[in-house]
Amino acid sequence: MNLATGVDESGAPALPWLQPALQAAAGLQRSHALLLHGAQGAGQFELALALAQAWLCQQPRGASMACGRCESCRLARARTHADLRVALPTALTLELGWATEEDLRRSGEIKGEAKPSRELRVQQVRDAIAWSYTTPARGGAKVLVLHPAEAMNHVAASALLKTLEEPPGRLRLLLCAGDPQHLLPTVRSRCQRLALALPTPEQANAWLAQQGLADAQPLLAAAGGNPLQALVLAQEGVDAPRLAALPARVAAGDASPLAGLGVPRALELLQKLAHDLACVAAGAAPVYLQAVAALPAVASPKALQDWQASLMRVARHAQHPWNAGLLVEALVTEAAALWPAATARRAGRGLHSGA
Repeated sequence: MNLATGVDESGAPALPWLQPALQAAAGLQRSHALLLHGAQGAGQFELALALAQAWLCQQPRGASMACGRCESCRLARARTHADLRVALPTALTLELGWATEEDLRRSGEIKGEAKPSRELRVQQVRDAIAWSYTTPARGGAKVLVLHPAEAMNHVAASALLKTLEEPPGRLRLLLCAGDPQHLLPTVRSRCQRLALALPTPEQANAWLAQQGLADAQPLLAAAGGNPLQALVLAQEGVDAPRLAALPARVAAGDASPLAGLGVPRALELLQKLAHDLACVAAGAAPVYLQAVAALPAVASPKALQDWQASLMRVARHAQHPWNAGLLVEALVTEAAALWPAATARRAGRGLHSGA
């Protein structure tokens, strides 16, 4: 099973909960452009790759299932099919392992000290359009995948409109999106839509167990029910004990459960902690971190709102070259002040030990 190619060797989707969506896509065969959308991590990209392989397959099983065995399927899985083009932001290309940084520097995608782009640049879209007008290498259809489609700015999306309206030859387009409202209305109106849902908790836990995560429920909760994100958390070293310890350690002014995580991930976990503190203050159950329920109530809702505002300000600049350790320590220190009595006790112990 290979998430990077969207399918396994039998042609089935790598994410089992996508099977109903793959079958539903069979009813949309007349459309040359499909917009696959749903919650982040529902599997839009994996479904797009599975559909692309099925459309290029030499011996497809039905309207939307690849055989997994023909030469076309092997080329698609190897990412070398000449009639399949996948347009990704440079940063995502690296994260998914579709290219190395050396490859991207050699091709000019990354220049100098510039950070990998998180946009689908207009030149990428124009290059993909030019590719779409070339003769199919294998004499059949061509498939263009754009992921995530929201990463196109206004200029890039506008460049795509004519191709969406009048695709050349047998070109088919697959656009992946989290929220279609972030796309131009003129892009949305030219596509048929296929909505994806996150898997049920039972499906998600079963799949995570297959990936080797025995105690997946805390990770799945921290990921908002998204099994792909839960797997990423595990790969980054976040496990159930770490998540269980996080609320109490932050309340104690201790940032150690966040050690070794990048600023974006640490910020995400702190924002989820703040969200759950607000839930508990309002009489609701925590959503992401169940251990929040065991904390004392925060002394001031206003102080909690101020901390949330601090997290949001930093999150807007999460890619800035911060000193990660100092930044996270400062945010955790601010959080610990939500429990002033505990803060005062800690300060008193510090003065006593120094006397």
